[in-house]
Amino acid sequence: MASLVYIVGVVLSIIAVLDILKKPISLVGKIICAVLVLATSWIGLAVYFLFARDRLTTWFK
Repeated sequence: MASLVYIVGVVLSIIAVLDILKKPISLVGKIICAVLVLATSWIGLAVYFLFARDRLTTWFK
């Protein structure tokens, strides 16, 4: 069961980072967001997918 949770977390992290890299923001903004999502694990993923996903372009203009 723990390995399934780990695999889901890795897949969601990859999806989130790829989504961040596609955003039309500066390279520094992309690096900051990707590191924050990867460093904060499930909390970072939840914040990204529920709150920050649609707001990144306005935050890092």
